[in-house]
Amino acid sequence: MAKVNHETILKTGRYQGLSLKGTEPELVLRLYQFMLRLRMCEESIITEYHPADEMRCPTHFCVGQEAAPAALSVLIQPEDYLFSHHRSHGYYLAKGAPLRALLAELYGRDAGANGGKAGSQDISFSPSRFYSGAILAGAMGIAVGAALGLQVKGYPKVAVTGFGEAALDEGLFWEAISFASLHKLPLVFVCENNRYSTYSPLWKRQPADNLSERVASFKAKTWTLFGNDVVAVHQVLAEAIGEARAGRGPCFVETFTYRWNGHVGPEDDDHIGYRPPEERAFWKANCPILLLEEQLLAQGWLTPARKDAMLTEIREELAEAFAFAKRSPFPSVTDWRDLNCSPSSPVADRLLLDANAETFNHDQADAIPAPY
Repeated sequence: MAKVNHETILKTGRYQGLSLKGTEPELVLRLYQFMLRLRMCEESIITEYHPADEMRCPTHFCVGQEAAPAALSVLIQPEDYLFSHHRSHGYYLAKGAPLRALLAELYGRDAGANGGKAGSQDISFSPSRFYSGAILAGAMGIAVGAALGLQVKGYPKVAVTGFGEAALDEGLFWEAISFASLHKLPLVFVCENNRYSTYSPLWKRQPADNLSERVASFKAKTWTLFGNDVVAVHQVLAEAIGEARAGRGPCFVETFTYRWNGHVGPEDDDHIGYRPPEERAFWKANCPILLLEEQLLAQGWLTPARKDAMLTEIREELAEAFAFAKRSPFPSVTDWRDLNCSPSSPVADRLLLDANAETFNHDQADAIPAPY
């Protein structure tokens, strides 16, 4: 397709472009197993949420949007940073954060990734350098800071920030891409363009479906592609991350995809009538897992027996993780004020005490005291 956007994609019918030519079987099987695990995880959370109602946090599911997190799961390194929007579960698992801690967090338990206090929208896992946030485009500003820190320290690492196309409705995105491009920061922007911001389609929020063209005007390297072809997404993200890691500046990857579920769940929201039924049917027929599975089976790289073994392994892992979450204790809070700020902040106190106008310059790097 000459120009990739939601309109041209919907006119193509069943996607025929996924190819395994030049790929390694084990790599592609890793992508497949990650997507399968993520899909089963999300579906299990949806099933478990009601009627028990033991999970009380708003939950944004990424069913149908498994390709980008899957590609990142095999590309991002332990010391890289990954920042996510509120639809965070795929990115959380992509960074190798533990499934047990994810589910315990949803149940509000002390064993959760954030002690049961963040829930789904703000879940983070510092040991894996993964952070998400509910504020639209909010994590993007932090990603810019992390990338600047990596550059100042001279580390050959990257920061990756994932978000939906609605983040480009926010001024913070354009400030972030401008600053990152100006300073050639090691930062990769991954835009999952799923067409809708809650119930508002892109054409009611933006003058044109040409986000990548506008980003390119900031001298960032950009890619635009069908986002349910996980092999293509992996190839593009591998190139983008390689560019950023080599110090050639930020990259912007726009993947056109679609969320199957309501904006926030587990309840559905299609009774509102904001999405045409034929649009949903199109994207379900172009499921990223199904598209890859068909090629794997045709190539003989996946057999029914191997798929059954994967399913059994994932089911057992999920059953154990849910049991762990449910039996874990609730957090004991002694002082809620300590959840927002710490009374002990010696590094911040020293920086505030020592910083003055004479030590500031336009690069900012020299303004940071050496011990920090």
